[in-house]
Amino acid sequence: MQVGVFVPINNNGWLISTTSPQYKPSFDLNKEIAVRAERHGLDFLLSMIKLRGFGGKSEFWEYGLESFTLMAGLAAVTERIKIFATCPTLVIPPAFAARMCNTIDSISHGRFGLNLITGWQPPEYTQMGVWPGDEHFRNRYKMLDEYAGILRELWETGVSDFKGTYYQMDDCRVRPQPTGDMKIICAGSSDEGLAFSAKWADYAFCLGKGVNTPTAFASNNERLAAATAKTGRDVSIFVLVMIIAAETDEEAFAKWKHYNDGIDLDAIDWLADQGAKDTHNTTTNVRQLAAPEGAININMGTLIGSYENIARMLDEMAEVPNTGGVLLTFDDFVEGVEAFGTRIQPLMKCRQNVATA
Repeated sequence: MQVGVFVPINNNGWLISTTSPQYKPSFDLNKEIAVRAERHGLDFLLSMIKLRGFGGKSEFWEYGLESFTLMAGLAAVTERIKIFATCPTLVIPPAFAARMCNTIDSISHGRFGLNLITGWQPPEYTQMGVWPGDEHFRNRYKMLDEYAGILRELWETGVSDFKGTYYQMDDCRVRPQPTGDMKIICAGSSDEGLAFSAKWADYAFCLGKGVNTPTAFASNNERLAAATAKTGRDVSIFVLVMIIAAETDEEAFAKWKHYNDGIDLDAIDWLADQGAKDTHNTTTNVRQLAAPEGAININMGTLIGSYENIARMLDEMAEVPNTGGVLLTFDDFVEGVEAFGTRIQPLMKCRQNVATA
């Protein structure tokens, strides 16, 4: 099972709390995380893109870097680990995105891949005057289908004359072409999102579910398998989970309680309001992350406990059919990556080859 880090490109990581570790994003912070992750044999780094935060006392995600630029920098200071940026397709035309990807492919010597998003929070785009209207919720995967097709055409041939509903290419040329196998990621969990992943993506990301319920995401694997049965492609599920680890279960749960004591309800209210704007799709990641019962860390699956128990639960995740990997977040990223590499990974059965190396 592959292991990656969802690097903290925005402030405070993924805990919407005033009592969790508070920090602003920086290249130096992400460089330290990247170097440590590579040293411990982790497989990939991925950064999201967020163009507007949720406010509140914690000013959650109000401070953020840009994904392509950050990952280009990380590609230059690493040698082996795979690098993924996230493309906000509403603001970057596909041909320009292809050229940006080719550039980071050159910097990384073939280690780069791309996460495609359609956009789900209108204020990110209305603030710049580029939100296409709420009909986008209904049409977004039709638009993304054209986008991905253009990317693949340009990466494979360097030329596109694509004519579609949303994009028109006129002898478009983007060269040099990438040297690496350019992987595409999509995190859509609606039926339309999974159909897109089955057609175009190499990995489909999903949110884990609940606290210490490591296999609760398995239904996503089953739904993706049904979608890939129609396309005949091999697409793996990668699961987003948060790790809060310590020497003992008691110590780890004490940290979790402390973070929950400082939950930023105003920021969570904003998240819930934005998550409800899409009335077309009811089985999306956005609906899960905006649900009030676990919104302190946007409802991602959370593994809490001793290093031994975290390792055991990650091994359980690896045993779910068609699970390709996990994308990890931490309460404290520098300490978290170091503890994963030195205390958790050596105990994982599915990572013994990496730990030994």
